[in-house]
Amino acid sequence: LPGVPAPILHLACLDASLAIKPVFDHFQSVVITSGTLSPIDLYPKLLNFAPVTRAFDMSLARECICPLIVTRGSDQMPLNARFQTRSDRTIIGNYGRLVAELAAAVPDGMVVFFPSYRYMEEIVSSWAGGQILEQITKSKLLFIETQDVVETTLALENFKRACDCGRGALFFSVARGKVAEGIDFDRHYGRAVVIIGIPFQYTLSRILRARLDYMKTRYQIDEGDYLTFDAMRQASQCMGRVIRSKTDYGLMVLADQRYARAEKRTKLPGWIRRYLKDAHTNLSTDMAVSAAKEFLKKMARPVSFESQVGTILLGVEDILGDGVTLAPDKLPPVAAAADG
Repeated sequence: LPGVPAPILHLACLDASLAIKPVFDHFQSVVITSGTLSPIDLYPKLLNFAPVTRAFDMSLARECICPLIVTRGSDQMPLNARFQTRSDRTIIGNYGRLVAELAAAVPDGMVVFFPSYRYMEEIVSSWAGGQILEQITKSKLLFIETQDVVETTLALENFKRACDCGRGALFFSVARGKVAEGIDFDRHYGRAVVIIGIPFQYTLSRILRARLDYMKTRYQIDEGDYLTFDAMRQASQCMGRVIRSKTDYGLMVLADQRYARAEKRTKLPGWIRRYLKDAHTNLSTDMAVSAAKEFLKKMARPVSFESQVGTILLGVEDILGDGVTLAPDKLPPVAAAADG
């Protein structure tokens, strides 16, 4: 380009339906499954297909998910990480006290997701200048994701070692980073996940602006609707990092007053909304910590074998109903005692 030094040309696919069209053309039926597909309103437009949808509830023996929406700090000042107010010292301090108090109450591993690397660096620098970071590290060892893959991999390994030895650890990550997209914090590696702010995309990106203009022109998808849909899907992805099996349990803390709005909450997957109580949609820091302690106390109680049969485990009658005969020594203790 004349007059432009060292120009860079970006190539980006603006229409996702082009990538999946060969799959739809080749197969008569395609099954798309995910825990973060709902609400599914925009997917048929984005991928250009007419779906038959079916939602399944999670089969759990107990309420092992506890979503909490924290809208204000202990000083009753609102928590809001929108771009215009996110650098406010009061808001940053209240986020620090929330993380510090949860770190002291939650056993084993805990993960905190930030909307961007820049904001994470800003917050950590501010906390380091006061007493907050020192307070956090009294409860848990702290590890931080960086944009260097080797450093992040090493941090994850040491994080898991700290959890395994009983010291407990805290991992700071970014909502659209490597950790949020594919690393599981199952069992004691993730007893709580905290999402600071809403992980919106960087709206000044030229590629994103081009995609938004294309979707507006081609599919009549409003810019605000798409950005909210995408951000809430990303938040759900982060929350799902701590629940990786039917016997797992964990806290899910959404730390921003905007999550309390109906337009945001309704875009969370049904399996999260199902366990989001009305009393937990407008909490202060101290109320959230109290609710967290109550939940963890309940989860610490042992679960009996009987309570799991018929929910997350098949009963003997379910197995025998398929024409299978079990030897007496293969029967579960409860069933063997009943047969005897």
